[in-house]
Amino acid sequence: MFKVKALSFAAALTAAISLNPLAHAASDYPSKPITLVVPFAPGGTVNLMGRLLANRMSETLGQTVIVENKPGGGGSIGANFVAKAAPDGYTLLLATMGQQSIQPLISKSLPYNADKDFAPVALFSTVPNVLAVSKNTPATTVAELVAYGKANPGKLNMASAGIGSVNHMTGELFMFRSGARFEHVPYRGAGPATSDLLSGQVQVLFANLPNVLPYVNSGQVRVLAVASDKRSDAIADIPTLAEAGVKNAVVESWYGVMAPAGTDPQVLRKLQDTVVALARDKAMEEQLAEQGAVPFPGSSEDLAKLSAEETRRWKQIIDSAKIQVN
Repeated sequence: MFKVKALSFAAALTAAISLNPLAHAASDYPSKPITLVVPFAPGGTVNLMGRLLANRMSETLGQTVIVENKPGGGGSIGANFVAKAAPDGYTLLLATMGQQSIQPLISKSLPYNADKDFAPVALFSTVPNVLAVSKNTPATTVAELVAYGKANPGKLNMASAGIGSVNHMTGELFMFRSGARFEHVPYRGAGPATSDLLSGQVQVLFANLPNVLPYVNSGQVRVLAVASDKRSDAIADIPTLAEAGVKNAVVESWYGVMAPAGTDPQVLRKLQDTVVALARDKAMEEQLAEQGAVPFPGSSEDLAKLSAEETRRWKQIIDSAKIQVN
């Protein structure tokens, strides 16, 4: 009797799948290459995290995961591309705090809704932000930089990956807490911003550590402080901003994966399990450590909760610092 019922259920399930191509597609996922959209230009930390993740996802899922850079708008152009993509699991977004929690607060004209247009997949990694300066900057400590920025407001140029990007907002937070004033110069990604920092075209950059670590090690860039609550193992001799005299300016950048809203829950679960497993993998931990990053595994629920918490935190900062909303 039990076997008959089991066979009947299996037959019914097979029939249901045959009548529902979406269910069938979910059960076979992935059956073709996946595109992971990185919403910034090549050369920055977001791009680096995306490529590390994509390479290992390709191995795990048995399908190529292609990184496609779509820079501009502080990450909003790439995010909008994914928001409008088919919800089939084949177009994903490497999500950042800037795109998910900051951009919606400072831009009234975003072409997507950060809360409604994405399905959170998983958290992957986090990196500390650092205060980096060019070699021609007339300051070798945070105290000297603050003093110069107060005495010469706007004379030093502060680069960022774009208006509303994490490094832009970290810089705004620093200026609000310290009283120093810099001239903001937005780029289409951290890579181009770092290039101009190296050449001395801009003097200040609140960068993700992996983005500038090679140049710190070679002596081409000076890091004055880490915007974390503790020092980074990669540059253990560099103080935190709090240790250097600027309190309440902690900003840790996190990276995760999101899919278009409406993506099949089976697909989302498979992607979540894949990303979380990779973030917990020892080899991945070592790869991230080489770049000054650390694993930050988290479920779709963890990603949704963190995004909401960051939105509340940055709203308070934006309101307090009277940062202009465009």
